[in-house]
Amino acid sequence: MEQEQEAPSPPTSPTSTKSPPTSSSSYTLFLKIMSKRRTWVCLFVLVYAILLDSSWNSLKSILSWYKRQAQPSSASSGWPALYASVLLGAVFGLLSMVAALAVAVPATVVIWITVVVLLAFFGKPKRTLVLEGRKITREIAVFVFKILLKEGNLVAAVCAVLGYFALVRNNSG
Repeated sequence: MEQEQEAPSPPTSPTSTKSPPTSSSSYTLFLKIMSKRRTWVCLFVLVYAILLDSSWNSLKSILSWYKRQAQPSSASSGWPALYASVLLGAVFGLLSMVAALAVAVPATVVIWITVVVLLAFFGKPKRTLVLEGRKITREIAVFVFKILLKEGNLVAAVCAVLGYFALVRNNSG
């Protein structure tokens, strides 16, 4: 019959029974929490809720300003509707840029890591790899910024035009 061998027990010295300092344990707890996908989803939803709440309040204030300016009793021109629609377009444009940025940053980081790893696999020296990485980072950031501006401006323009026609139709009807 074979004898089972017992694993050696860990040493019982006074130094091995010490608990880790609270700062490192809280740091490891923080890292453990932040490594969960649920945490990032909750943070993502929380940020969007804050953005929507603040934009909703600004939208309500813009519309209440417009209602005060465009009273049916006053003979106002279409300027209040134009101002309000431009402000509404700006709010929606900024909100769409933030939403696109939240999606673009993780994708950009993955692309950047992929390119730098591929450069490392092709045998680039470390110094050249660092320089190429900085250059690639700059190019990707500029490219993403240009796309975000174009997208935000497009959304702002569409929302401003639609908002203007909706406000003028609402005021005349």
